[in-house]
Amino acid sequence: MNTSGHQDQAANLGLISAIVAVATLGGFLFGFDSGVINGTVDGLRLAFDSDDVGTGFNVASMLLGCAVGAFLAGRLSDILGRKKTLLLAAAFFIVSAFGSGIAGSSTEFIIYRIIGGFAVGAASVLAPAYVSEVTPAHLRGRLSSVQQIMIIVGLTAAFLSNYLLAENAGASTNAFWLGFEAWRWMFWIELVPATVFLIALLFIPESPRFLVNKGLPEEAENVLGRLFGEGFAARKVGEIQESVAQDREPRLSDLIDKTSGKVRTIVWVGIGLAVFQQLVGINVVFYYGAVLWQAVGFSESDALKINILSGTLSIGSCLIAIALIDKIGRKPLLLIGSIGMAITLGMMAVAFQSGTFADGSLQLSDSAGLTALIAANAYVALFNFSWGPVMWVMLGEMFPNQIRGSGLAVSGFSQWIANFGITMTFPIMLGTIGLTGAYGFYALSAAISVLFVWMMVRETKGIELEQMTG
Repeated sequence: MNTSGHQDQAANLGLISAIVAVATLGGFLFGFDSGVINGTVDGLRLAFDSDDVGTGFNVASMLLGCAVGAFLAGRLSDILGRKKTLLLAAAFFIVSAFGSGIAGSSTEFIIYRIIGGFAVGAASVLAPAYVSEVTPAHLRGRLSSVQQIMIIVGLTAAFLSNYLLAENAGASTNAFWLGFEAWRWMFWIELVPATVFLIALLFIPESPRFLVNKGLPEEAENVLGRLFGEGFAARKVGEIQESVAQDREPRLSDLIDKTSGKVRTIVWVGIGLAVFQQLVGINVVFYYGAVLWQAVGFSESDALKINILSGTLSIGSCLIAIALIDKIGRKPLLLIGSIGMAITLGMMAVAFQSGTFADGSLQLSDSAGLTALIAANAYVALFNFSWGPVMWVMLGEMFPNQIRGSGLAVSGFSQWIANFGITMTFPIMLGTIGLTGAYGFYALSAAISVLFVWMMVRETKGIELEQMTG
């Protein structure tokens, strides 16, 4: 949006904030659905009698749905609209939450988790894109970063819910309310926010850029008028129409540069951002945090408490990122995060290297255990200060209007495929090269990402969406 006419914009920030809050409930569910699995691993292993590979697939199966959801969401939102596609995602969250808890077999569980994955994948790319299309340029980074805050709040809520259920039941595998095991209730708790999301979506408007693209300029002007005032709305509709007039119906082939016949550089940058966000291993902490800390000697209760601490630190880090992202820009935050994560992941690898195995678990000295705990939480904080929010902000704004849906589709698909690979391989890495080898790999990936950001990523701070070039 235009940064002029701030009086119009400021007068409507309450409405804009309300819309952002509703849209980013998808981020909350993204986080909750991703984090809830953390406390259910023991229950899944016992209920379905699965080995390390089977358990890994039960945990990672959702990510296959995420990849499909992220890939299709951009195109679906170009056809149906951002709002209707988010409504579909909300319905899928509800189906998945109920089905995952009631599942009687590994196959049934995987099917419901893939359905939930579709919803997570769609929400992951659509919420930041939608927010970027209804917010002013000078606030876009901060408001788009709310998505990451909500993801972390969702993760922390899942960690807290898992902890309380396991504590009250005695263990995640024990029977609880109505005779169902506590781990099943961990999934059913999600029904509450998923239902709230579905209902709240009914009250937010469609993206004005989608409406103009569909030949509905009057409706677009009405939405923009409610958000920014009538004078601003008339000017902005004209700008969007001018931009749309130079485009045609979006399609995946637009990602190919017609002159060179090669994939556009901006697309490779989007894919790189998406993949590196996963190669640093953050979702190993999110999905296997309880397993990780139990592997180095902590009890299940203490491991779940550490997850809550990590989630709380993450929220604080995201708030700092929100305060800085529109002041110092996206690229500096990415560089700081990459350098910091390379150091803290390296510290964890060294700490794990000093341990000894006893009774099948890694035993660390008091100093090494403290180093690992501090480094791990510093790493999580650095991620959520940088790559966590910034990657989603950039994917939502960096592509030109013509290829935004397609660029998001390919980047989101790449992000979730990388997520699946990292999540699926962690139990295998744990049993072969150990924690030292696994975290050494993540540290190397973080170091390489410094070079990627330095050489390939362009700053997008303060640039209008209509001015993005590819």
